[in-house]
Amino acid sequence: MIERAQKALDILLEGNERFTKGESTVSNRCVETLKAHKDGQSPIACIVTCSDSRVIPEMIFDKGFGELFVVRCAGAVIGENILESVEYAVDHLKVPLVMVLSHDDCGVMKAAKAMYPKEPDHLQLLIRSVYEIIDSETECYNELARDYTLTKKRKLLKRSAILRQAHSEGKFEIVRGYLSFEDGKVSILN
Repeated sequence: MIERAQKALDILLEGNERFTKGESTVSNRCVETLKAHKDGQSPIACIVTCSDSRVIPEMIFDKGFGELFVVRCAGAVIGENILESVEYAVDHLKVPLVMVLSHDDCGVMKAAKAMYPKEPDHLQLLIRSVYEIIDSETECYNELARDYTLTKKRKLLKRSAILRQAHSEGKFEIVRGYLSFEDGKVSILN
């Protein structure tokens, strides 16, 4: 892993450890800090995650204003708006790390598992994207959420020439993370 990406990952995991111990240190959650960032941002990482209201990367990683570039969509499905947001983070903001973060009890994973193999009558984009990796043997939707992070990682690189080039030039790394609601810990997936 490139040095800048490893440093960013270490910072995130240290923040997550503080969060899990109830020892968060971020004090920059006030208007004065927001004003200090009015002329720009320099986030250390881009977090691609679900819109689930229980998944708040700034809190989970003990970060405040200007420290994370967060891209959210139900199920963290990689549509054009998500893809272009990640391109912006890598190409313009120069983040060295992109984390694709999934979590326990994801509603999109539950819905996909419940509907499979029927054609979804709603949530079509969300459900169809999960169908790419699901089969009749899939038992646990939390395991499905973990596995789906690999699909999302691959899609980012496959669908974006900007990201492929930056990745091949060693400008950023993509890691997969999983948030447990039991203990608040983010595990890095291989």
